[in-house]
Amino acid sequence: MTAVSRLDATGLLSHAGELADLLTATVDGGASVGFLAPLGRAAAVAWWEERAAGVAAGRLAVWVARSGDRVLGTVGLAFPDKANSRHRAELVKLMVHPDGRGRGLGRTLLTTAEGAAVEAGITLLHLDTETDSPAETLYLSAGWTRLGAIPDYATTPAGVLCPTTVFYKRLGAASVAV
Repeated sequence: MTAVSRLDATGLLSHAGELADLLTATVDGGASVGFLAPLGRAAAVAWWEERAAGVAAGRLAVWVARSGDRVLGTVGLAFPDKANSRHRAELVKLMVHPDGRGRGLGRTLLTTAEGAAVEAGITLLHLDTETDSPAETLYLSAGWTRLGAIPDYATTPAGVLCPTTVFYKRLGAASVAV
């Protein structure tokens, strides 16, 4: 059974090693999540530890999915600090460990983040993901709208330039407005 829980800053720091293992496995598996392969564990731990200040300040929310004592997935919401953008958030770093894929964990994490966004009064989410990646299928099936693609936006973990697709999703009352 998989349990999803939100981490506070202390929890993020205490799970940084497990999250680093997830991140390195995701990058090693070819997912374009902002890092190049090979990603060393120390660099991955440091990256997660740097996120703790954002969590403590309320600029970032992070959830982990655990099966037993093992972290199998994570997702985050990044909240803007500008007064004119407090109605929106960016879905960031949705990752599922290769060992946990094919079980609906990505959808569970996505649904968790969307529900928390609604509870926080967020009416618009946005994200970007590697074009033609399996993630695109997940977002489309979950009701996200494909805005378009930006060529040569990022590189794959192997260092090859690739396009990214931008998605958005209206939430709550805004989801019925046209």
